[in-house]
Amino acid sequence: MGETDTAAGSNVAARLGFKDGDLIQEFGYDEDVDFGLREAIEEQVGSDLLDEEDHDVVDGVIIWWREDDGDLVDMLMDAQTTLNEAGVVWLLTPKQGRDGHVRPVEVQESAPTAGLHATSSVGVSKDWSATRLVRKKQ
Repeated sequence: MGETDTAAGSNVAARLGFKDGDLIQEFGYDEDVDFGLREAIEEQVGSDLLDEEDHDVVDGVIIWWREDDGDLVDMLMDAQTTLNEAGVVWLLTPKQGRDGHVRPVEVQESAPTAGLHATSSVGVSKDWSATRLVRKKQ
């Protein structure tokens, strides 16, 4: 990864709202993830991403989600198991035209069922978009 890619990745990691010391859990890791973005997030928070098996309380979650990955509601529920009250879920999906693209309507329909709502979406790399999901206010 070049210096420009690293700088761009760092900017994206900061835009996701992650800060030094945050614990971030990752779901859906596979060989198609954006490794530059992963590295930028790890650099931003100062530690490795936790995997799906970790049970520490986390400040944020990233989910790499593709069309054929199963039930999105179930994944969103699982992702909240260790998320602290103020934590944020970033759902990363392949951009339109890419293999595994998830229609935005699927996210909009699944999030409320899982007790979340979408607040914003951003392009995080050439192949992935991210949707910010937060818990509904009680």
